[in-house]
Amino acid sequence: MLEVTALTKEEAESCPVRQVLSKVTGKWQVLIVLTLEDGTLRFGELKRTIGDITQRVLTENLRSLERDGYLTREVDPGPPLAVRYTLTDIGEELLPLLKALTAWAASRHSDVARSRKAFDSRV
Repeated sequence: MLEVTALTKEEAESCPVRQVLSKVTGKWQVLIVLTLEDGTLRFGELKRTIGDITQRVLTENLRSLERDGYLTREVDPGPPLAVRYTLTDIGEELLPLLKALTAWAASRHSDVARSRKAFDSRV
């Protein structure tokens, strides 16, 4: 089994699995990467495509993904000012893994809903 145990804060902070997964498996990060699958998008296009994300949350998540190297940000000073986002090579490498996870989630959604309902009726 892959080593994922961390008994101290220092161990958790140096755990590569925790450090990487915490930045790419959140709901918004997954949706952003999946949205960029077909190519470069402007900020507004990303926001419209995702829909239920605030500007602040989108900005924070884009910065985090850029910081970790999953996407690039390109600013065209305009006018009008245009900011475009594109997946990098590691973002492209991550894409099929996230697509597999989301396909699994979609195929298992009814099972999860059934389990939640059964659990909630017992509690």
